[in-house]
Amino acid sequence: MFGFSALGKLLILLGVLILLIGVFLVIGEKLPWVGRLPGDILIKKGKFTFYFPITTSILISIILTLLFSLFRK
Repeated sequence: MFGFSALGKLLILLGVLILLIGVFLVIGEKLPWVGRLPGDILIKKGKFTFYFPITTSILISIILTLLFSLFRK
């Protein structure tokens, strides 16, 4: 199983990830282009609203992939 050292590193990594998500949620509201990129799907019909930020998700995925590949080396 995991030793205490590996478990500690995992907890630190999870803490940093939660911190980054929190910062993004706070700052994300102030960036008007986040979630409003061309290609994001928005369907409004009466009281029903469906929103799927596919372009935003792809962009965030690319950025995270580049960051993780930089930190891996």
